[in-house]
Amino acid sequence: MKKAQVQLIPLQDDDREQFIKDNQRAFKYGAMEEFGLRNDQFEEEDEIISRRTIEDSIDKGEAYRIVCDGEKAGGAVIHTDGARGELDLLFTLPEAHSKGIGYAAWCEIERLHPEVEVWETVTPYFETRNIHFYVNKCGFHIVEFYNPFHRDPRCHDDAECEEEYSEDDGPDPSSGDFRFEKRMR
Repeated sequence: MKKAQVQLIPLQDDDREQFIKDNQRAFKYGAMEEFGLRNDQFEEEDEIISRRTIEDSIDKGEAYRIVCDGEKAGGAVIHTDGARGELDLLFTLPEAHSKGIGYAAWCEIERLHPEVEVWETVTPYFETRNIHFYVNKCGFHIVEFYNPFHRDPRCHDDAECEEEYSEDDGPDPSSGDFRFEKRMR
């Protein structure tokens, strides 16, 4: 398959609202594809990823629109700190799936940040498309599984994380996230 030609365009203020909606639509599509109407992994009513989560990510990182052939195809948010980088959000619109756009965007992120030696990202356990993408396409390795018995250490003060890991009725074994790392050569 020929690698898609994509551009990463810094997110503009006038595109922020659509970026958030597109991100929520992409995440919801993935969950519905995996679970159908049975899914209950929502951060807020009817959304897999909350507006607050996306806004916090944009505000704390570098946000980019993924553009392919002049059309918006998705988005990404990254954080870098010297030799460490975090891929906070990466999404392609459902109509852009399976065209190499996500992989081409990831390659562009790597090219933009040659100083990063270790990249990290997290994805829900049920997002099998994402797991395949990160491990088999991008070269990440699963290094940790966060769940009610092994909580994400970054969630100590986050109400959304606390809800996910609530043990009032016993731990919910259906919740969890994989943490991935990619060590650059």
